[in-house]
Amino acid sequence: MKCEHCTRKECSKKTKTDGQENASVDVRRPAQEKREAREFHKLADARIFLSDCLACDSCVTAEEGVQVSQQNAKDFFRVLNLNKKCDTSEHKVLAVSVCPQSLPYFAAKFSLSVTDASRRLCGFLKSLGVHYVFVTTIAADFSILESQKEFVRRYHQHSRGEPALPMLTSACPGWVRYAERVLGHPVTPHLCTAKSPQQIMGSLVKDYFARRQNLSPDQIFHVIVAPCYDKKLEALREDFPSALQSSRGADCVLTSGEIVQIMEQSDISVKEAAVDTLFGDWKEEEMRRHDGASSDGYLVHIFRHAAKELFNEDVGEVTYRTLRNKDFQEVTLEKNGEVLLRFAAAYGFRNIQNVILKLKKGKSPYHFVEVLACAGGCLNGRGQAQTEDGHANKALLRQMEGIYADIPVQPPETSTRVQELYQEWLDGADSPRVQEALHTVYQGSGHPANSQDIKW
Repeated sequence: MKCEHCTRKECSKKTKTDGQENASVDVRRPAQEKREAREFHKLADARIFLSDCLACDSCVTAEEGVQVSQQNAKDFFRVLNLNKKCDTSEHKVLAVSVCPQSLPYFAAKFSLSVTDASRRLCGFLKSLGVHYVFVTTIAADFSILESQKEFVRRYHQHSRGEPALPMLTSACPGWVRYAERVLGHPVTPHLCTAKSPQQIMGSLVKDYFARRQNLSPDQIFHVIVAPCYDKKLEALREDFPSALQSSRGADCVLTSGEIVQIMEQSDISVKEAAVDTLFGDWKEEEMRRHDGASSDGYLVHIFRHAAKELFNEDVGEVTYRTLRNKDFQEVTLEKNGEVLLRFAAAYGFRNIQNVILKLKKGKSPYHFVEVLACAGGCLNGRGQAQTEDGHANKALLRQMEGIYADIPVQPPETSTRVQELYQEWLDGADSPRVQEALHTVYQGSGHPANSQDIKW
């Protein structure tokens, strides 16, 4: 994935060397934190390169550059060391939430099944001092279910003459950051307001789980393990504080590759451990995924829901039609020669460009577009599917795709855990708390960059 666009102004935290692809955010760490980090492993300072992250140039402010630099292993180790040194009353409860698209990477690296790889990862993190390890699948359940309801609502609004379609997914932080900071109106009103799985997991851990454990949100240090670097920036945009919690949902984001680097440098003896649940029971839950080839499958789940809800059509297997390339595909629901629904999946910025240009001209043929910044989807995030010289590791990606495909699929509608949480945590699926906990608002009401300022 290349980040080939530029905007009107230069980000003050990025420097250029031989070319734009080597520009990076690189901020010095305080000396004390460096000393603390050495007690574990000597790791290189985390950097976000423009070739890694789509949120470049004016998308990242100087202050955000400093905050991004702190989203690294040293910050993680700092908290682990403080727990070993300080008074127990000042200890942090460390919780790590792993994205399901990271698990195939660990499985491939360890030559294990997804379940066994998750147990090894969990055991390693707990040997370091982590207290709880979760998987974010349940947060994606909430995000997909809320997206389904929002699409049906937007479809009815659009039918009444209100321009509410196409609805664009909002789970990819690189895409959302670009839409907010660069594109602005008329694009941002089309973004689905459902929070991403990472944001919802932050609320689940810092609000629901914290209350179950009689902890304040500030007593928990929550780490996200994700396939891409853009997730580090997503942690900065979370709209906290709120009535639900007073601290950021994700305190630190580490990529899958950063975690493997830590594991490879460690000589700690690891005892495998089962992944935890938010509910406090000891029963290990089966690893599951959503119906997407390399992501959380928003298109498939929303398409099936909309077909049934709007047209009373039951859709089984969803058939994709490839358009310009394998990362630009279309799905339609047809009846008696009429197209009732037209959905698309646009992965990678060149395909996103085509969608946006048509939207701006008022000529978009789609009701819904699943948008992901990374060509190849989330499995191909730059935080895991890369060779040592920074190129896409195609062999590893194919292996991960096969592993991911073998994980059992469970539609979010069938999750009894989610239905329990709607009642116990949010006072029902239609309560005001749902809007606050599971939905967001977007920036981007200002002036977007002119089209000639954006070079794709």
